[in-house]
Amino acid sequence: MNLDYTDAQKTFRDEVRAFLDAKLPERLTDAGRKGRALTKDDHEEWHAILNEKGWLAGSWPEEFGGAGWDAVQRHIFEDETTARGAPRIVPFGVAMLGPVLMKFGSKAQQDHYLPRILDGTDWWCQGYSEPGAGSDLASLRTEAVRDGDHYIVNGQKTWTTLGQYANWIFCLVRTSKEGKPQKGISFLLIDMNSPGVEVRPIVLLDGTAEVNEVWFSDVRVPVENLVGEENKGWTYAKYLLTHERTNIAGVGFANAGLANLKRIARAERAGGRPLIENPHFAARVARVEIDLMAMATTNLRVVSAAAAGNAPGAESSMLKIKGTVIRQEINHLTRSAIGPYAMPFQSEAVEGDNAGAIGPDYGARASGQYFNNRKLSIYGGSNEVQRTIIAKSMLEL
Repeated sequence: MNLDYTDAQKTFRDEVRAFLDAKLPERLTDAGRKGRALTKDDHEEWHAILNEKGWLAGSWPEEFGGAGWDAVQRHIFEDETTARGAPRIVPFGVAMLGPVLMKFGSKAQQDHYLPRILDGTDWWCQGYSEPGAGSDLASLRTEAVRDGDHYIVNGQKTWTTLGQYANWIFCLVRTSKEGKPQKGISFLLIDMNSPGVEVRPIVLLDGTAEVNEVWFSDVRVPVENLVGEENKGWTYAKYLLTHERTNIAGVGFANAGLANLKRIARAERAGGRPLIENPHFAARVARVEIDLMAMATTNLRVVSAAAAGNAPGAESSMLKIKGTVIRQEINHLTRSAIGPYAMPFQSEAVEGDNAGAIGPDYGARASGQYFNNRKLSIYGGSNEVQRTIIAKSMLEL
């Protein structure tokens, strides 16, 4: 294992920094700093800028239009973009569906869908979770019954992030009730504009509706939209989840959040002095920073192993648990530092109209981010599930 960057990797980091200097719109980074919600147009603008450079799909092979980066280059890119406050690449098409199609999809599916992910023609969402199938995903009930050249789909998905923007959804559906539950699942691509598809927003504690319910009522899906083989969807689903968890530690986001916390703690005052000089508060910041440094080192170990061709094992579960706990603690300390100005929900300031925030501008969305990020320890495989994986695979319990 070598945690030192090579000259070529240092040159690549300089290239990323120069690109961000020239191409990252300031209004997007300003929105991130002030906690304003990004719109669909904002995301699409950033995707288009990256795609023009050939950097939207860093992990994709060049033959599919990607950058062909190795694990270390992807780590450097994430590190630099999050430090600058660049928008996160929406993962559903690029980081989740794309790798599944490249490995299991037909040539026709690859030729049709992959270019449309890159050029922004299609916005994808994920149809995995159901009211009775979250962490126990194999319990899903959404059913697809073969009818000639189509499947007839009925059921409900929930917690569908940004599904209100999507024109396509990749879904796990039950195509057999024989044998183990995992044996009767298939992976379908469904046009959201099909008759019988209904999207219902779920309003969250912060007043936003980034997640949705998606209902299917006798939705006809052509059989050519089946990925891989019928009843083999569980294999594809697990493959997709490994990509979903790849960056779930969020080291870059934690670094950016910690830097923002320190900036706020230097601006806020307690007892006539900057809050950052308060021994009790400074100790709590130091504790989370030490945890972050340890996690970042573990993350580099995993990246180094991946660059050498080794697949990460239970280390991914460790990173998922620690990464989410650290980010939630940073959210908690940030809200504590701001005090009462972090309490009100200031929708006007968050949405970016001319109304100013009550108090400092960084307080407008602090509570919203705190509540929203409670989900970090649940999605992508809850932390309880990850602890079970560690117990079985590393501790042999």
